[in-house]
Amino acid sequence: MTAATKTEIAESVTHLIDEVGSWPGVTVGEHRFGGTEWRVGPREIGHVHAWGMLDIAYLRALRDALIEEGQTGVHHLLDQSGWTTFYIQHPDDYDHAEWLVRLSYLYHVNVLKQTPAGAAEYDAIDVTSELDALAPSDAVRQAFERRRSGVVGAPE
Repeated sequence: MTAATKTEIAESVTHLIDEVGSWPGVTVGEHRFGGTEWRVGPREIGHVHAWGMLDIAYLRALRDALIEEGQTGVHHLLDQSGWTTFYIQHPDDYDHAEWLVRLSYLYHVNVLKQTPAGAAEYDAIDVTSELDALAPSDAVRQAFERRRSGVVGAPE
């Protein structure tokens, strides 16, 4: 693989911003530390910087499973949090970056669906089918589907 230019990386980032922004319930805005963030309801699912640094929010157990598998890295600053950092270094990284953000999106939608307002707003999103389509490993799926008080996806 040849080295990517800054323009190619920026184009991949722009494509990712547009794609994630098109998902149901996602709002796009400026991130407080620069870059562009995505939110589902009150929850930030991630943000990306033009140079390709992608920070994504997960449940800590899900973050740990993803890092253990080498799917993403420890957050560049908040190394004890549920946040991760993935670097888009080449246009070939786009599909994996989108997969990582989609996993965060589905996780947060699943949690919001447990609330009265979220149940109605996100009713059309079939989290189970979409998670199946992402085909995560067993370890990632188990972390995603963690059980707390017997409820799948219950808030922490």
